[in-house]
Amino acid sequence: MKYVIGVDLGGTKILTILAAMSGNISAEIKLPTEAQDGPEKVIERILESIATVQQQCGVEPANLVAVALGVPGPELDTKQGVVHFSNNLNWHGVPLKEMLQNRLQVPVYIENDANAAALGEYAFGAANASGDMVYITVSTGVGGGIIINGQIYHGISDGAGEIGHMTIMPGGPRCTCGNYGCLEALASGTAIGRAAVELIEEGNGSAILQVAGGEKSAVSAQVVAESAKQGDPEALQIISDAARALGIGIANVVNILNPPSVVLGGGVMESKDLIWPGMERELKDRCFDIPFKALQILPAALGSKAGAMGAVALALNSVNKNEGELPCPTY
Repeated sequence: MKYVIGVDLGGTKILTILAAMSGNISAEIKLPTEAQDGPEKVIERILESIATVQQQCGVEPANLVAVALGVPGPELDTKQGVVHFSNNLNWHGVPLKEMLQNRLQVPVYIENDANAAALGEYAFGAANASGDMVYITVSTGVGGGIIINGQIYHGISDGAGEIGHMTIMPGGPRCTCGNYGCLEALASGTAIGRAAVELIEEGNGSAILQVAGGEKSAVSAQVVAESAKQGDPEALQIISDAARALGIGIANVVNILNPPSVVLGGGVMESKDLIWPGMERELKDRCFDIPFKALQILPAALGSKAGAMGAVALALNSVNKNEGELPCPTY
């Protein structure tokens, strides 16, 4: 029996999934990334995770036919498999594909992590391979992936789908990319936490600070969401501002691409009851009527497994030697 492996390489964890050719999960493991140890040590942990899931199912090396990885960008060469720059990993010019292929002696494929998550939701999750799709993840940052005609849209230089770095508010808060007023700087979990800290530093936000146990350093998007659930008007306003920015960003995407579906995932969207209504109101106000009525806004279905399952889909697709059509196996 043949198998593929999908790896979601994150800044804090490595999630590795062994899957049969049907796409069904056979084994999985999560290990800490410990990116501060450098790329060589991280690659050893990836190899350890791959060996572990194979051992769990008694899979011989000859029965592993492909490995694919979702890797945080922003600057990847997916064809050559080189990580030119990853701020989450602090990697510069790492030939990841070559290093893994030399050790594993099987084909290795590299994809941007947000694109991999989009592929996972497309093939196995919310979209279930039903036409074109835009995936947006709202978590520590804001990322995205675009599926057109069953393919990840990469753009001319692998830079497509950086939805978090569209400008929403010129002159707004500075983003990690160096620009000002990006969607990521306004709607991400980091942005929500930062807005609450700024409020506290101004002498306000007492209810948020109380939820954080009186420790400003403990204030996060989760703390703000909890305070909002308790009815705190300042926390509700922070969430409202983030929801509005997100709605503007999604409206921009819909007005440009007119997709049949937008799938929303990531940790911030777990507070769906708080952020979804304001986001959807802003989206409706800023979209043309017919594209909005034709649009499905869907919550992501795979949770933290989206990236690894997208890597599984990429590996399956490579084995099938059909780059133009993604697999639709049962999850």
